[in-house]
Amino acid sequence: MVDVPTDDGQADAYLVMPDGPGPHPGVLMYQDAFGIRPRLMEMANRIADRGYAVLVPNLLYRGGPAPQYELSGLRSESKRARIFEKVFPYVVMLSADRITRDSKAYLDFFSAQAGVASGPVAIVGYCMGGMNALRAIGAYPDRITALASFHAGRLVTDEPDSPHLAVWNITGEAYFAHADQDRTMPREDIRVLDITMDMAEVKYRSEVYPGAQHGFTMADTPAYQEAGEQRHWVNLFDLLDRTLPVPAER
Repeated sequence: MVDVPTDDGQADAYLVMPDGPGPHPGVLMYQDAFGIRPRLMEMANRIADRGYAVLVPNLLYRGGPAPQYELSGLRSESKRARIFEKVFPYVVMLSADRITRDSKAYLDFFSAQAGVASGPVAIVGYCMGGMNALRAIGAYPDRITALASFHAGRLVTDEPDSPHLAVWNITGEAYFAHADQDRTMPREDIRVLDITMDMAEVKYRSEVYPGAQHGFTMADTPAYQEAGEQRHWVNLFDLLDRTLPVPAER
């Protein structure tokens, strides 16, 4: 665990480096609402095993360091709902302006770490992390070369700062995996997102995972779907291998 200085304080974060001297290409991982915990660390370690340095910042640090709540009940639908009620105020607090400023702090900290390669990084986001990763790549297209978003919700809104409008700034590549049973990202919103990316001439893939719920990659919640999780790894690593390859000599 490391501490990242931000405009509004200090964000705790999980930093993992691959074996070897590097420099290693960097991947920012943006969390779901339940934050840094063993499941997120396990996922970050799997990415690091491919040769990437990975930084998982606590996006909700304004509510305190992770874990902010007792998470042992995540596998229970009812307990998960009660935990989310406690977390939600901090999710709402994370405005577009705040995530933009925070993302700069995360990028600055990451790029200053010994062993992390210079140049752009990739970003992967889960649930609320997908929405905020989209905002980040839109704000810093010169510093983030690829985006992978999994079961993100509320990417399309009627607000003037709707997350989907960030795609107009993307100069790299994007991948979106949507859950077909996700009420926070209905088919009409997926269609609007895809049309906007087409208009912006973004290089992207957008897929709907059948039988999947919001949060399908998270093995410590009742939304988990093994087939969706395995498919997500295939598509994530395909994107990373293509847009931010690990040097062959590693």
